[in-house]
Amino acid sequence: METISEIKIRGYHVDHFNHVNNARYLEFLEEGRWDYSEKNGLIDAFHERGITHVTVKININYRRSAVVGQILKIETRVVGKSNKSFTMGQKIFLQGSEKLIADAEVTNVLLDTYTAKTLPINAATIDFWQDLVGIHQQYGYEHDVSKKGRTYHGNSTH
Repeated sequence: METISEIKIRGYHVDHFNHVNNARYLEFLEEGRWDYSEKNGLIDAFHERGITHVTVKININYRRSAVVGQILKIETRVVGKSNKSFTMGQKIFLQGSEKLIADAEVTNVLLDTYTAKTLPINAATIDFWQDLVGIHQQYGYEHDVSKKGRTYHGNSTH
């Protein structure tokens, strides 16, 4: 399920231009993904199965700056998957408004914690993760946002 996290901008988040430095937004997004993982029970589920995940790509758009004292709202959800990766969509808003501060798509792969080899994303590896299961059931095929569309498998000519 989508989660919403909040972060208050502190003095140590800003640079000498008195706004949040671009690298800090990556930390805010990571905080949002940790919150998502905790609220959706993924940390324990991954640990029990000997699975971890690593970020392999981040595409971020900086829309406007944030300053000390503002509270940011970070929305995090699953937006796509392939047989090798999953993509989290994240948006950072100024709390109490619709002002978009930044948005990102973050692509991750699953790893076997013992061998450090990538794992396929299939029913066996994601049965506990309802958001990924839901994407598979909703589309009935691979939905890969990195390709800006859908990839069909099998003999389909679509």
